[in-house]
Amino acid sequence: MVHDDGPPGLDAIEVVFDDERAVSDAGLVLCATLAARLELGAMAAACVDLGRRAGAGNVARKVLSLVMAILAGADSIDDCDVLRAGRTGRLLGFRPSAPSTLGTFLRAFTFGHVRQLDRLLGLALERAWALGAGPGERRLVVDVDSFIGPVCGHAKEGAVFGHTRQRGYHPILATRADTAEVLHLRLRKGSANTQRGIDRFVDELIARVRRAGARGVCLLRADSGFHNEATFGKLDRAGWQFSIAVRMTPTIRQAVEAIDQNAWTDLSDYPDSGVAQIAETTAGGRRIVVRRVRTENPGTQLFATWRHFPIATNRTCPLALVESEHRQHAVIEQVIRDLKAQALAHFPSAKFYANAAWTVIAALAHNLRRQTILLGTPEEPIRAAHTVTRQLLRLPGRLTRHARRQTLHLPARWPWRHAFTAALARLRALPAPA
Repeated sequence: MVHDDGPPGLDAIEVVFDDERAVSDAGLVLCATLAARLELGAMAAACVDLGRRAGAGNVARKVLSLVMAILAGADSIDDCDVLRAGRTGRLLGFRPSAPSTLGTFLRAFTFGHVRQLDRLLGLALERAWALGAGPGERRLVVDVDSFIGPVCGHAKEGAVFGHTRQRGYHPILATRADTAEVLHLRLRKGSANTQRGIDRFVDELIARVRRAGARGVCLLRADSGFHNEATFGKLDRAGWQFSIAVRMTPTIRQAVEAIDQNAWTDLSDYPDSGVAQIAETTAGGRRIVVRRVRTENPGTQLFATWRHFPIATNRTCPLALVESEHRQHAVIEQVIRDLKAQALAHFPSAKFYANAAWTVIAALAHNLRRQTILLGTPEEPIRAAHTVTRQLLRLPGRLTRHARRQTLHLPARWPWRHAFTAALARLRALPAPA
């Protein structure tokens, strides 16, 4: 009798790291193609000048190495070595830098150099919007928020304990609601003061989106941490609409309590359990839209009270529209989640300005991924960052050369191959740099 033992077990598979043609994350060719169309490397070299500091050379190659490594999932400097595996570097169009070189580069940054890198973020946005990713004449909705970037240990410059009782930094962020692009991002030292630096941040944000080509109505949404009369006046003068939650100061409380009980209207689409109503009033000459919520306790109304959520706005549209669109401000949390799921899961250096540079480069990488989808698959709905990474970027491949022609071999029967080839064709059809 012959016994069929089946295929050999996993222990019988021999493992050898010897394929010089392998590519770690072949889908990066999509982002590398767009980066070339944006001239990201040339812009980095023109914007960032580290003088004679250690690590000052080859700025373009180092910035591109960090951007592509973050797109490949790097959340530390050591992770950047993945780009040097096999023929990955040839696929990207430049020779990736070693992690030790990138660490020296980041530690060379000062406050002024981070500002140079921030200018690069704005210029990259201008180029991408000029290629078709921008809002043009359409309305631009901008969300502003801050978040805690937690760190471990005591060696991180500028990291302190905040209101969350976590040691960390306190970045401030502005995003585009419909595409999840980062419009502006600034790393701040840990602090309980949410408004620190908001005046200058808003000035730069307004100037940046106008330079980038936003010609339609602009709406800024934020939570009560950004309640600031100076900010309201700044947005008014710039011709922006705003919808910003306000704190229950004595003036606001008095205005809310003066609202006639018959003026409250039930909200039928409120997502949480309980009863929600809206009404409006004025305070300090500004329109205040108020939502009040009461949680229902089945079988009893004992101790039931209303919680009020006032919003200051200069919009003249119907009350229900203002309140409903303001609730959509929560979409910024998805961008924060995406940033913290990859590059901002850690801040890799003990130096504050090295981490500030890493933060801006993380925003560059995030935008490059979003714009790759915007320009490469415009008919597709905007997908979550981890979905784009899994389906289109992090796929294995082999780069071969024959008769002076290079071929990227990707897995047969890849479920998203049609989306990949369509995106690559559209990106290659974008105007090449002059």
